[in-house]
Amino acid sequence: MQKIKNVFDAILKFGHDEDFVPDAGDEFIPTDAPAGSEAKIEVLRRRVEQGLPLWHDEDRCDYSGLTGAIRPRE
Repeated sequence: MQKIKNVFDAILKFGHDEDFVPDAGDEFIPTDAPAGSEAKIEVLRRRVEQGLPLWHDEDRCDYSGLTGAIRPRE
């Protein structure tokens, strides 16, 4: 029996993802990357590939303590 590793494997095997349940194993850790950042998108990509849930309860949920580039007005 083929092990279903992630949602893509489930779709290939069954033709849908309705029964796929992500496994929150030991490698499922929170990220401090801010929403929308390349780092956060990379974390989400890896989570999907590894068959983990997308969202961790302890992921960063705000932008406190961050600084950003400021574009001068034209």
